[in-house]
Amino acid sequence: MGQAQSVCDDGQVSESTVSTFKEGNWYHEKLEPGLTISYEVSQVFHKGKSEFQEVEVVETGAFGRCLITDRLMQSSLKDEAIYHESLVQPAMTAHPDPKKVFIGGGGEGATLREVLRHKGVEECVMVDIDGDVVNMCKEHTPTYSAGAYDDPRTKLVIDDAKGRLEGFSDGYFDVIVLDLSDPLDGGPCYQLYTTAFYKTCLSKLNEGGILVTQSGCAGSLDCKCCFTAVHNTLKQVFPKVWGYTAHVPSFMSEWGFNIAYKTAGTDFVALASEIDARLAQKGVADQMKWYDSTTHQRMFSLGKFVRTALAEEERILTVENPIFMTEVTAGINK
Repeated sequence: MGQAQSVCDDGQVSESTVSTFKEGNWYHEKLEPGLTISYEVSQVFHKGKSEFQEVEVVETGAFGRCLITDRLMQSSLKDEAIYHESLVQPAMTAHPDPKKVFIGGGGEGATLREVLRHKGVEECVMVDIDGDVVNMCKEHTPTYSAGAYDDPRTKLVIDDAKGRLEGFSDGYFDVIVLDLSDPLDGGPCYQLYTTAFYKTCLSKLNEGGILVTQSGCAGSLDCKCCFTAVHNTLKQVFPKVWGYTAHVPSFMSEWGFNIAYKTAGTDFVALASEIDARLAQKGVADQMKWYDSTTHQRMFSLGKFVRTALAEEERILTVENPIFMTEVTAGINK
């Protein structure tokens, strides 16, 4: 699932409706003290609350149809390909022959769509805790999944990703993709950014396996909120970890990802020159809107502020000592 822009911090429900707003109705999302982004909203396709979170799908002029959970932007039609290709394709392209893939989260179905572009995939297990979000996205944002839920290789499970992954035999998966919500205080996902869960992931990957996780905002001024801590936490478990970023316009920030091999593999920075050939060999080059060799080089070329923050990061995330992204205020107002 595309992720919400948030601020760093250590520490009545309507039924589904379709309604049209007059010009001048805005959705306001407070990014940090003193900074708010506003989207003009023309239509609301869904507004309700699942067992786990508030869920809305709205139409905006700037970004098209958007998925919003707990009042925070998760993905938008106009730029979701940037996020989802950046999350999925480096891992799927680097692995020589990924046949079994696990997705944690990913309710929109776009992460599943990107995995299944690779015809060599035989099985993709997607586990999302919120079935209401999955069903709502099937109805209101079907272009995200693009038929992926109907692919016979898909095994969709509505459950806790941690518990389900633990149930697989060691070495079962070639690639694990974690498309999780940000670690919000009181939310269901914060334990999936810890050493304990990453050790589970390590055991479930085969010897050539690759893990990739979304890791929150990663711009020069906000990379320490989550991105650098996730990177350092992964380094305690995996032998080699790379951080990379992409600018996702609807998130109002550079967005961070971390990728790791279970054992030694090709350096992801050096891999840039091979990406176009690998995409062509895998038969997916023509399907990419964003990702290619040049884009790969840009994503893995981090600015000095971010490189310095990664090098200086000492936090290690555990169940007992997590970090949270502060829940921020947003809503639709005239």
